[in-house]
Amino acid sequence: MTAASEPTDSGRPTAVVTGASSGIGAATARALARAGFDVVLGARRVDRCAEIAREIDGTAVRLDVTDPDSVSAFVAAVPECRLLVNNAGGAKGLEPVAEADEDDWRWMFEVNVIGTLRVTKGLLPALLASGDGHIVTVTSIAALEPYDNGAGYTGAKHAQAMLHRTLRGELLGKPVRLTEICPGMVETEFSLVRFGGDEEKADDVYKGLTPLTPEDVADVITFAATRPSHVNLDQIVLKPRAQASASRAYREV
Repeated sequence: MTAASEPTDSGRPTAVVTGASSGIGAATARALARAGFDVVLGARRVDRCAEIAREIDGTAVRLDVTDPDSVSAFVAAVPECRLLVNNAGGAKGLEPVAEADEDDWRWMFEVNVIGTLRVTKGLLPALLASGDGHIVTVTSIAALEPYDNGAGYTGAKHAQAMLHRTLRGELLGKPVRLTEICPGMVETEFSLVRFGGDEEKADDVYKGLTPLTPEDVADVITFAATRPSHVNLDQIVLKPRAQASASRAYREV
């Protein structure tokens, strides 16, 4: 693995991307590689990460952010790090509070909040040691506003955002930048997971409008990561033109 907090002989600082097997994570890994980073891809589906790693001359390491032992092993495999992209996360279910599934809620808080905490804590020493670290956390517009039937996910994303925003103050004066990325509707496997593999329900989410693509979000992440060291883009909200809020969008009939 080529990894360094200072540029290596190849001139490439190391970036870690979690949830990198598909969607925003995979697109971000590719975009960061094009921007000159040596990318370490982490996800449960490490075979998919390995394919992307071969394509971009990166490294794939299995990572399950809900498993402390997996996170510890992952961190041990990445001794030096300049950029961390906390992208692993997800939603399950879309029920009102009165019908909430506690197991779904528990999973959403574990993967979005505790998972982000584990990886960030584990890699923070390396990010500080790099002298020019950067933590990018992909939250959601669900971290900015509630919407009906989404309390489990919006609650988890609000909590994840509070973790990230609190770090912004706790690390003030340290050589680490923090950027929160808040995407609106992005067409990935997100809705397919949320609806338990129901493709029809997942497709309906984006019906009648043009959603963002993973590449759109990856471009924004890469832009933030390649600003001069003194420039901190604290929070970036991006949505499709047809979407005004989490619950308001214009759809062609």
